[in-house]
Amino acid sequence: MEALLSEFTFLSDQALQDKNFDPSTIEDLMKLFEIESYKAWAAMELEQEEEVKEAETSMQQAEGYLDSVMEAAMDEFRRLEEEMERMAKAELKDLEDTADKARKMGNLMEKAAAIASKKYVEAALNSATASMKSAWKGLSSKKVHPS
Repeated sequence: MEALLSEFTFLSDQALQDKNFDPSTIEDLMKLFEIESYKAWAAMELEQEEEVKEAETSMQQAEGYLDSVMEAAMDEFRRLEEEMERMAKAELKDLEDTADKARKMGNLMEKAAAIASKKYVEAALNSATASMKSAWKGLSSKKVHPS
């Protein structure tokens, strides 16, 4: 392009100085300018297409990386979720076992209290019966207890 501009300057100077100058020479030069412009335009368009392809490739790589990172994050989330579920089930089982042991202990304590109460009532009845027998013996022997 620089060479064409130099040529154009040279021909312009020659056209101003030479009265027999042929204008078709400048027209030929203008056609060369046009061809050079189309070449530059085509080269820029080709370069732009290459840049677009590179950008698309980079975008696809970025999308692939993002997909793999997202998939890894989802896998980690699923593992965490499974672990939390397993821990929750284990804790629930421990609580159920503790509740079952507490219920059994409560039943045993209820039975022990019922047995102790029954023995207490039996002891009280035996004591009352013994007192009554002693009192009847005393009445029948005509002896009075000193109390």
